[in-house]
Amino acid sequence: MAPRTPDLLPGTLDLLILRTLHKDPLHGWAISERIQLLSEDVLQINQGSLYPALHRLEHQGWIEAEWKVSELGRRAKYYRLTPAGRKQLTRWRRRGRWWRRQPARPTRCAITQRCSSCPRRCWRIAI
Repeated sequence: MAPRTPDLLPGTLDLLILRTLHKDPLHGWAISERIQLLSEDVLQINQGSLYPALHRLEHQGWIEAEWKVSELGRRAKYYRLTPAGRKQLTRWRRRGRWWRRQPARPTRCAITQRCSSCPRRCWRIAI
């Protein structure tokens, strides 16, 4: 049986996508691969979740898309953050800092809800 990908909290995929795009524009497959790489294979975002989220973020004005030729020579839709998307990412990051400063609570990953001592180290990708 294949390892089960943890369920994401609502809004977490949007946050992961914005965080992934904060440096460079990427096409959909590269976004999925980067999230998987950063999570050390804990999170695997399938196309049925990724592309609706990308369209939703584009509709909200947080990302914009442009057709370009990929590194493999194929046409691909590249997504990049807009100024509104950067602003939203900053808002989410500030909320995360407030949450992490709470000493009375155990530190938990915002993505998998596991504790920071998780052997899979999923906490490293929390914003």
